[in-house]
Amino acid sequence: MQMDERDRMILRLLQRDGRISNAELAEKVNLSASACLRRVRLLEEAGLIDRYTMLLNPARIGKPGNAFVNISIARQTREALETFEKEIQSVPEVVECYLLAGQSDYLVHVVYSNTADYERIHSEVLTQLPGVERVQTIITLREVKRTTELPV
Repeated sequence: MQMDERDRMILRLLQRDGRISNAELAEKVNLSASACLRRVRLLEEAGLIDRYTMLLNPARIGKPGNAFVNISIARQTREALETFEKEIQSVPEVVECYLLAGQSDYLVHVVYSNTADYERIHSEVLTQLPGVERVQTIITLREVKRTTELPV
């Protein structure tokens, strides 16, 4: 899809506030409400807008801790990787998981309530996942930047 500056503006505004009304969005991008809605629908149909969601405050829901965990899998077979990837989907404390090129196989972002909670996740969950050979954890001290907005 070819995007113009208005499409980019719509995407930037929706990333900041997915609950903005179509009327307000249209006003901010200088379009009629119907033209704006048509553009939003085209952006959705083209897959540029993946989904609408809300963000929770991790500290307020009792999950202020963030750990980034490097996980190495014992065997590098397609089956071993697929099995790990299927199982990691069911771990609620894992909010992101990336397959890597490098020393470890996966980078996993874990949220937790306190050190005892992370110890439980580490020993009872992460190390028990199929094929896990090594787990190395990086604990964050504080959040410096967090955004879900992509540059468009």
